[in-house]
Amino acid sequence: MPQYLITYLGGDKPSSPEEGKQQFAKYQEWLSSLGDSAVSPANPLKDTNTVSPDGAVTAGSTTSMSGFTIIEADSMDAALLIAKACPFLDVGGSLEVSELIEMPGQK
Repeated sequence: MPQYLITYLGGDKPSSPEEGKQQFAKYQEWLSSLGDSAVSPANPLKDTNTVSPDGAVTAGSTTSMSGFTIIEADSMDAALLIAKACPFLDVGGSLEVSELIEMPGQK
């Protein structure tokens, strides 16, 4: 079955610890609803550094990517339906959905 990468971009920070707990509970509920289709459900990112073509390293990211989830779905349309139900959208975030390509000789 094809695998899809859901990339988390942006999103508003919670205004209070209580709001953060509520948002996290909704996110956990959504992840649980994915069942076995969630191959790698929650992968937040921190301490990002950027390596330039000349080898220079700078702290921070050139994107607003904050994490990712890998799912299995029958098609891109099915993966998009899963993404549309993600509560990350409720906090002003955007999601990119990409099909992962299996490279020859890998598994």
